[in-house]
Amino acid sequence: MEENIFSLAGKTAIVTGALGLIGRKHCEALAAHGANVIVADLDATASAEFAATLPTPSLGLALDVTAPDSITSLRDAALEHFGHLDVLVNNAAINDMFENPSLAAEQSRFENYPPAMWQKSLDVNVTGVFLCAQILGTPMAQQGQGSIINVASTYGIVAPDQSLYLTPDGRQPFYKSPAYPTTKGAVIAFTRFLAAYWGHAGVRVNTLSPGGVENNQQEYFIDNYAARTMLRRMAAPTDYQGALVFLASDASAYMTGANLVVDGGWTAW
Repeated sequence: MEENIFSLAGKTAIVTGALGLIGRKHCEALAAHGANVIVADLDATASAEFAATLPTPSLGLALDVTAPDSITSLRDAALEHFGHLDVLVNNAAINDMFENPSLAAEQSRFENYPPAMWQKSLDVNVTGVFLCAQILGTPMAQQGQGSIINVASTYGIVAPDQSLYLTPDGRQPFYKSPAYPTTKGAVIAFTRFLAAYWGHAGVRVNTLSPGGVENNQQEYFIDNYAARTMLRRMAAPTDYQGALVFLASDASAYMTGANLVVDGGWTAW
């Protein structure tokens, strides 16, 4: 076995949606293992500021994953700066947020769910992954190596448990809406397509499917969620770093088209 098959030294890694709770941890993990990281998110200034905190020469760039011109500009800037692209983490995604909490229960019900919200989720969570893979993955295929990691969710595998959102007094203030599970299921299917398509070119394509992360949710929700997992807790923001580095590095050199599920046992029963 090689001395350090988890090393990413000399690699250039792009993380989309890099300023989110998990996106930042993805960047930190890749940089800690030697990668030069391109921090890509909507806010160019904030992306650059965060990139400057990483221990490797990294770059912060603006990115709108729904806009081909934005992705192309990032690709050109990345290639000019680093000369090659080696890892792409398609992390950018949206999860429904309802502006008026008092209306969330009705708006999130399937019977009332706004088509505009459905379309927006498709645009970001599915088309955004497609566009980034197409524009940023093509240089990997041309150079004969690369790793693309598409971030999905346990809700791309199993249906949402709506009882998680029940308050202690039995009210349902929110339903997990149809768009997020649908789009994350599409990401898993797209991963398999792309792994088969680019396998001959040396580009590995895998899915990382995380479970829920504890992030200041209501205590009853955290308790409900923990009770549904074998490890009896929600994930910490750092719980996906090892899996991400594994998929990005040569430690997973013979792995493609797979879905790596890291969910505390949620989908195992």
